Amino acid sequence: MVIAYWIVAGLLALAYLAAGAQKAFRAPAALVASGIGWAGDVPLLAVRAIGIVEILGAIGLILPPLVGVAPILAPLAAVGLVLVQVGAVVFHLRRGESKVLPMNLVLLLMAVVAGALGFILWT
Repeated sequence: MVIAYWIVAGLLALAYLAAGAQKAFRAPAALVASGIGWAGDVPLLAVRAIGIVEILGAIGLILPPLVGVAPILAPLAAVGLVLVQVGAVVFHLRRGESKVLPMNLVLLLMAVVAGALGFILWT
């Protein structure tokens, strides 16, 4: 079960680090050009905040269990990422952006699995 956690959490962390770094550090025009069209319609502060939350969630999945300090934070980070994805699904549905929903649902499922495995392993 530990191996399963690390595989799911590692893939999830990589996805969120990449997506979060883009939102946190790239210019809005560059985000829109790269396919994140909503970034042009949302205040820049909100885009940056989402990016930072995604980066912190990715770190929270990996760092606590890796160093053995407060590993309960890992499944809590997964729960936070579940909430991010639920918000993303609702947001994209309201905007009629159904082509991005499969990726949101995959990330949501992975975060649920990482959270469940983390709670089993570290509670």
